[in-house]
Amino acid sequence: MAEVAIVASAFGAQSIWRDGHAAWSRPARRAGAQAFEVRRELMHDADARPEALRALGTALADEGLWRIWSTPDALYGEDGALDEAALGAALAAGRALGARFVKLQLGGFAGDASAARLASLLEELGARTGDTVHASNRPRVVVENGQLEQGGKLDQFIGLFNALRDGGARGVIGMTFDIGNWQWPGEPPLLAAAALAPYVEYIHCKAVVGEGARRFAAAPDDDDTLCRAALALLPTHVPRGIEFPFDPARVDDEAAHYVEWLAAA
Repeated sequence: MAEVAIVASAFGAQSIWRDGHAAWSRPARRAGAQAFEVRRELMHDADARPEALRALGTALADEGLWRIWSTPDALYGEDGALDEAALGAALAAGRALGARFVKLQLGGFAGDASAARLASLLEELGARTGDTVHASNRPRVVVENGQLEQGGKLDQFIGLFNALRDGGARGVIGMTFDIGNWQWPGEPPLLAAAALAPYVEYIHCKAVVGEGARRFAAAPDDDDTLCRAALALLPTHVPRGIEFPFDPARVDDEAAHYVEWLAAA
């Protein structure tokens, strides 16, 4: 059975804005989740200060939940350069939260991974750069495939991990594989899963409804063939995240159902 995280947005963006992340920790744990993904884009600036993140991390830990820090910032800027400031800010927030993972978007990676600098910077910033015991003060950096062309193309991720390998920095970061996000830029999720499985350390699960720009995350059916096929290709020991909205009229029932479903899928 895989560990399951509930992404804060599953409870509804407006609910998180209104109540704060900590208010939803108990429903997450009651549903059987082991982890909670905190979203920077659903926070007021005051809530993202170190002292507030430490308090949030304590509240989540008190419910028995380990933490993921998610930021919409990207590891590489639009010009393709390593964004050291974004990485530093993300890791500082993740350490304050006591996060196991710090998740960024890939951004404008264009072939040069700045492998040596990335490896040394991660060491300087106290990130976990290998497959070692989880430590709250050494979060692991993972990059996620996004919904935009920039940072959402399969070739970019293949190029990134090849460049890190060739630059002597293999394994310094991992990947969050979002099954649904590939559909926005028109990439085949199963081809991506087969190609990127060795680098995947966290999985976002969701179905997608709609077409073109009007696509939306949705709960997968219990027999969702795409999610099940992708999960079969990806590592079975890595945590899986619920990143689709629960029905607000049935939050507790749906959260418990999908935690159980995703753990066993």
